[in-house]
Amino acid sequence: MIVVIGAGISGLSAAWFLHRKGLPVQVLERADRVGGVIASEHLDGYLIEHGPNSTLQKPESEDDALGRLVGDVGLSDSLMAAGTAAKKRFVMRGGQLRALPTSPPAMIATRLFSLAAKLRLLGEPFIGRGKGEETIAQFVTRRLGPEFLDYAIEPFVSGVYAGDPRTLSVRAAVPKIYALERDHGSLIRGAIALGKAAKAAAGPPGRLVSFDDGMEVLPRTIAERLPAGSVRTGCRMVGLEPAEDGWRVAWGTPTESGVIEARHVILAVPAAAAADLITSLSPEAAGELRDIAYAPIVSAGMGYDPKRVGHALDGFGFLVPRREGVRILGGLFSSTLFPGRAPAGRVLITTFIGGAMDGDAVALDDSAVTRCLSDDLARSLGAAGEPAMVHLTRWERAIPQYVLGHLERIARIDGLLEDHPGLHFRANWRDGISVADCVRNGEKLADHIA
Repeated sequence: MIVVIGAGISGLSAAWFLHRKGLPVQVLERADRVGGVIASEHLDGYLIEHGPNSTLQKPESEDDALGRLVGDVGLSDSLMAAGTAAKKRFVMRGGQLRALPTSPPAMIATRLFSLAAKLRLLGEPFIGRGKGEETIAQFVTRRLGPEFLDYAIEPFVSGVYAGDPRTLSVRAAVPKIYALERDHGSLIRGAIALGKAAKAAAGPPGRLVSFDDGMEVLPRTIAERLPAGSVRTGCRMVGLEPAEDGWRVAWGTPTESGVIEARHVILAVPAAAAADLITSLSPEAAGELRDIAYAPIVSAGMGYDPKRVGHALDGFGFLVPRREGVRILGGLFSSTLFPGRAPAGRVLITTFIGGAMDGDAVALDDSAVTRCLSDDLARSLGAAGEPAMVHLTRWERAIPQYVLGHLERIARIDGLLEDHPGLHFRANWRDGISVADCVRNGEKLADHIA
């Protein structure tokens, strides 16, 4: 028996791939529902995503564990790819939203970056490799200059990690960008090489995907497709201790309790919850886990009459650099990306406030958050008047922060627990934060255990 503690997408993915290999699995989840931070809700004709709104799939590639999972559980017909508008993204500069350039001609023509910044970019291939671990801010400033940090990378980091590029590790948080310099000595040369490789492979490019009834369809369907009784919700962990041939896992609910003898245990829970479970095994490892910081976020689904929005909403969404003096981190044009997200005659914009650089925003009351978001959407999108619908979701600990030393911390945790074989960690505080990362890592762990 293999016990998976936590029924978020990491735990459910590992459980599914183990099940497909013929191994018995029991998933234990403390909440009364599966999915963790992935939660979708219908409200007044809108489809609200409380957590991730989409993820990136790479069809027909070895990395496409997501595609394999979707096919296995029978969700291929429910998978939706965002349209071509998703390729267009906006960044605010000087109070105006400007399209992020995606080609050399667009880079030449854009007003998002100054002539000095564009000329600075030409010298990037001639800059040497860095020494030692760098923050994202240090890496980008060294290779591209401060303007690209302020108006491209910093808002990107805020949008993905809700993080501060001055604390996040480039090697841990954006390993593919780090690898371009490591392997090619230049971001530009590396991007050209990757482009040639992708063209030679002739496979379809990565695409932004969700599901017809929201992202929660995925974890919910996995749980339904697993054998009856193998996913137990509303279940509190009582104890975890080594046994003669593996592990003894004690659990309880308000009405029943039990003990499971397991060969392997997978902790697919947030870092602090994992720390609580392993304190008796290694106080030092538990302390390392508790030191992993998370950024707080308020996510808001906001419905508008499109006639009262000055922007065409013809893209993925927009990001706001901190130096623009606007509190909102940015927004997604949800009803542009996927159909069925808003009722007829309305649009849905999903906005965010908070993050590592504005943690106090989560403490604002609902009316203050709504007023701030409405004012900022008026400035950025020309959205006039009050929104037709607002739904707020607060995450005190939303996204783990891969700060300087994060990879060394993970290595220390693994080293401190190497005398406890059969205990595994699988959550988004290590090895990638996206839904696709979690699925891919779940598949890798299942392969390892099998």
